[in-house]
Amino acid sequence: QVQLVESGGDLVQPGGSLRLSCVASNNIFSIDVMGWYRQAPGKQRDLVATITSGGSTNYADSVKGRFTISRDNAKNTVYLQMNNLKPEDTAVYYCNAWLSITNTNYWGQGTQVTVSS
Repeated sequence: QVQLVESGGDLVQPGGSLRLSCVASNNIFSIDVMGWYRQAPGKQRDLVATITSGGSTNYADSVKGRFTISRDNAKNTVYLQMNNLKPEDTAVYYCNAWLSITNTNYWGQGTQVTVSS
């Protein structure tokens, strides 16, 4: 069982920056893949970025060059640095953890990001 708690969502103007944090209840070194997903009203939940236990990263095309995912194993925390935010980035952002040994996905409760002037 893995519990995930996100924080850092806020209202920000276009062009601004935010950093989201996701703290896991388990040692994230043992978690195969951690990631961030987002869901806008009336839309499906989409991948934003992932990072493996080995540090390999993957990004959605829409955020490449603007967002950076990172992990601090000592703090059991994954971050999403978001720069040059756009109104279309507005969504609830969810942290995800996937364990291959049980093929199980865990989700946080989500944090709201609103980009508006």
